[in-house]
Amino acid sequence: MKSGSRLERILEQGLFAVTAELNPPRGNDPGPLRKKADLLKGSVDAINITDNPSATVQMASIAAGALLVQMGLEPVIHVVTRDRNRIALQSDLLGATALGIKNVLCLTGDHQRFGNQAEAKNVHDLDSIQLTDCLRILRDRGTLLGGGEKIEGRVDLFIGGTINPFADPLELQLIRLAKKIRAGADFIQTEAIYDMDRFREWMGMLRERGLTQKVFLLAGVSPLRSGDRSSYLRKNLSAVPIPQALIDRVTGAWDPEEEGIRICVEQIQELKEMEGIRGIHIMGVEYEPKVRQIMEMTGLLPRPNVT
Repeated sequence: MKSGSRLERILEQGLFAVTAELNPPRGNDPGPLRKKADLLKGSVDAINITDNPSATVQMASIAAGALLVQMGLEPVIHVVTRDRNRIALQSDLLGATALGIKNVLCLTGDHQRFGNQAEAKNVHDLDSIQLTDCLRILRDRGTLLGGGEKIEGRVDLFIGGTINPFADPLELQLIRLAKKIRAGADFIQTEAIYDMDRFREWMGMLRERGLTQKVFLLAGVSPLRSGDRSSYLRKNLSAVPIPQALIDRVTGAWDPEEEGIRICVEQIQELKEMEGIRGIHIMGVEYEPKVRQIMEMTGLLPRPNVT
């Protein structure tokens, strides 16, 4: 065991893992965070805490993750390289593990022009692959990056990364995935999946290369909420394709949000049976109230007890 986290134990024991995403509040009041976390309690194995997504200032993911640990919940903190150099990154992760955080997702981060601090200077001292390697060295060798200086104590971390199965060129994404695995990624979460036909093809390519045997793969799902929103995403989010047939289903439904949930449930049922998929990651801003419903409809409750 590399961290002893619940997420790691679920995956190592061959069980189907479930994580969900939670955005920290845009302030220092922990109340909203605790309320949303309570909605996810008992429905998922771990809760992803985003790190200033879309380059928008929010409560630090490490602080939010520590609050979840206090609640008896397991966080997966996101750490982006946009805002920190290697000194700050290593320092932050040493602090995170001291606070009981055992799972981390390594990301490069959205460009600052998309957020509420467009004049900010980015850092990008490391990219997400280099950060993965840095954390593997901290954990496995007990040394800092570069000079091999020994640290005090032990770093227990389950290290994750992300991949987009639909980004072009596809071959580059396969190369990036292989690099992340070589760098030390223990698990990978995908971007949201809507086009199941293309995703099945992508999974076939991964199996042919033996990549599904080298990393735990969690498929990203995100329920569509309305026809207008779905059409907007299809037009403006080209890296995450949405088939027109799904948009038509949501648009023509009596209750578009419930139809989006039904589509999501159908996808999860298929993903559960897909060779190489070891779990799902449920995404959606402010979607915590619906996660339990999705879990009940897919038969994934109660979550397993692991030791």
